[in-house]
Amino acid sequence: MKKYKVVTLGCRTNQYESEAFATQLRKEGYVEAGEGEKADLCIVNTCTVTDSADKRSLYQIRKVSRDFSPERLVVTGCLAERSKKELKKLPEVTNVISNKDKEKLLPLTFPKEKWPEFRIERFEAHTRAFVKIQDGCNSYCSYCVIPFVRGRSRSKKVFDLLREIEALVANGYKEVVLTGINIGDFDGDQTPPVRLADLIRQVDKIPGLERIRVSSIDPDEVDDDLLDAIINGKKTAPSMHIVLQSGSNLTLKRMRRKYTKQDFIDATERLLKANPSFTFTTDIIVGFPGETEGEFKETLQLMDEVLFAKVHMFPYSDRPKTRASRMPNKVSKEVIEERKAILMKRAEENAFALRETFIGSEFSVLLETKTVGHTENFLPFLVAQENLRPNTLIKVKCTGNSPEGLIGEDQTNRKVQTLFA
Repeated sequence: MKKYKVVTLGCRTNQYESEAFATQLRKEGYVEAGEGEKADLCIVNTCTVTDSADKRSLYQIRKVSRDFSPERLVVTGCLAERSKKELKKLPEVTNVISNKDKEKLLPLTFPKEKWPEFRIERFEAHTRAFVKIQDGCNSYCSYCVIPFVRGRSRSKKVFDLLREIEALVANGYKEVVLTGINIGDFDGDQTPPVRLADLIRQVDKIPGLERIRVSSIDPDEVDDDLLDAIINGKKTAPSMHIVLQSGSNLTLKRMRRKYTKQDFIDATERLLKANPSFTFTTDIIVGFPGETEGEFKETLQLMDEVLFAKVHMFPYSDRPKTRASRMPNKVSKEVIEERKAILMKRAEENAFALRETFIGSEFSVLLETKTVGHTENFLPFLVAQENLRPNTLIKVKCTGNSPEGLIGEDQTNRKVQTLFA
């Protein structure tokens, strides 16, 4: 019996693509290699969004080679796109497949074999399935290497996406996350384009699906049509990951972002006006070149205004070919570390304050394990109750809060406590 191992670094798009590799391999009779077992094929799906992502990718290549002694070790992903020649020189690596050929990785590796379609039917070890609707980016922000390694924006066809999501629902999945590199650019690969709002409305009609989440999107892309699709959908979750990066307009301009902090505030206020239970998560870069103490404080002030459920913080890292890498007035590593600590402490305090506002509220929780789940507006729960199963929806009433998360009771008065994750 042939064995495989797929290792994934980075974004949800990479996670989707790795699951598609695993789906293809399982359909052809491969089984996942356990700890200490020799593998016939290992795939490392790399990331290059920061310098630390490069280092983690290289570490995983060596670790996989050491742990599984594979007959073939294939490297793909964004680091493979950016540093193909260097990776090919590594003695552990059999082949390097670029992002543009990622969907053909297995046919290119085993050209004499016939492989199933590159799509997912399940998401192993998850009750929430990520579905890639789009790839690439046309924005060329000054700090970002992704347009160089993922290429220009391109979208999947709506028919193929609906078929993929229907298969996931048939396999028991209740929640899907529509994801991509820049999903605001979604056009359905057709003329006239099918916009993201139109896709959401069609996914909302799929029988058996309980929740739809929209992954990372820019605030200027939250137009009236998208707001309508999310607020008025029967299955759309009242939470969104809206990208901030900085609360300073000066920093945003140097980043070449296409929105202002007021655009961000306006987007969140419009969603909250339509549904006061709406919550937000975001990305923030700390220590962008030229970021002054005053500009950093503007970011903290905006965080205090919005109260994010979760902040994904990234210390600035020079990326080759980007404009930011050539900018003057770099922020020192010591200052970046100091600001990281301040920002993450504030993020935790604000998340606590946000949860306080939901004490007394009732939610539906989708369990991801026997004890851990999330509400429809993405508040995490640890459920202290027996005889519960993953991928089950339960009703919970919140009665308190703690540094770890909310505390509450289910509708049968059994004690439930929440865990902030």
